[in-house]
Amino acid sequence: MESLYKIHQYLVKHINLPIRRKLMDEINWNDRLIGIKGMRGIGKTSFLIQYAKEYFPDMKRECLYINLNNFYFTAKTIRDFANDFQMKGGKVLLIDEVFKYPLWAEELAYCYDHFPGLQIVFADSPVSSSEGAGFPLNRKAVFYHLRGFSFREFIELQTQSAFRTYTFTEVIENHAEIAKEITSEVRPLAFLNDYFRHGFYPFFLEQQNFWENLLKTVNQMLEVDVLTANQIAQSSLPKIRKLFYLLSLMAPESPNISRLSVDIETSRTTVIHYIRYLQEAHLICLLYPEGFPGKSAKLYLQNPNLLCATRMTDVEPRTLMETFFYNQVHEGYRINAGDKTAQFLIDGQYRFSIDDRIRNKFSSDVYYAIDGIESGERRVIPLWLFGFLY
Repeated sequence: MESLYKIHQYLVKHINLPIRRKLMDEINWNDRLIGIKGMRGIGKTSFLIQYAKEYFPDMKRECLYINLNNFYFTAKTIRDFANDFQMKGGKVLLIDEVFKYPLWAEELAYCYDHFPGLQIVFADSPVSSSEGAGFPLNRKAVFYHLRGFSFREFIELQTQSAFRTYTFTEVIENHAEIAKEITSEVRPLAFLNDYFRHGFYPFFLEQQNFWENLLKTVNQMLEVDVLTANQIAQSSLPKIRKLFYLLSLMAPESPNISRLSVDIETSRTTVIHYIRYLQEAHLICLLYPEGFPGKSAKLYLQNPNLLCATRMTDVEPRTLMETFFYNQVHEGYRINAGDKTAQFLIDGQYRFSIDDRIRNKFSSDVYYAIDGIESGERRVIPLWLFGFLY
């Protein structure tokens, strides 16, 4: 355990996050078992270490970060380690890469039941089956989702300024005043294209090739998260990789399952399963018509960075704009497919059309998210402003 304390102290001492994630204030830190879900590369490890640095700055042994990739945990169980830790005065155990440990959910449930004085915060993959009725952590763990950088956070990183978040209703009703306030301090349009290309993932801050790192991360998600979590044979990996690439090319159109089945040489049923696995891994998003969850209208990649990294040619501006809007909105609000005059329906009442120019005629019951404008009026809202929702 002493070597683990040294690793913990080194990580806490050397972490230097330039921005404080909003999720830090949304979590109820009084809960005894907290799960932080998020796609690979999104910053879950840094989030755990930042929590330790912020809440336990004196480096006392009450808090300890451990990574279950450590070979030590091939012979030491979570329950035994947690017992030793709390017997020595430990109060908060931060566990990373938890889903790689066999029967980890059962062991965390055991710790919850038998060590009432111990709090456990663990980083979990979005593909793991750890939530819902019938699972060991049901009614024990509280789960939160760590997202990539919003456009607001990206601007803060670039300018060292601070901006508040806004609700969807605030943006709808007061967008002109909000845009005026923000643009008095910064020019958001100067940062939007960079955000499309490399602003969503925290590792853009590293002095390395961003797209190379992103593609490496995506391949790890396919090889480890998707295959391992769904017990898929390694021989199927080339087909899943090809499917993801083909989906990136057709986004945001509706996937043609029959054609994809021929292209990757597998059954239609298998293609449907693979698409679900990619969705669970937060690599793609499916947009359904309201009231028809079984029939997808469109498929989007999870964020614009993935589009730019996977396509070898320039991405159509409209595709980037729609992907950006979907990505920034769908985490906090219900989003469905719209109709011929509006691509999206938000919370069953707000119809939205995404465009890069202001048209001469507008439908009186449609809102317009327009790229290329700093401010709008009435139902015309700057697209960039939806990047301030979180």
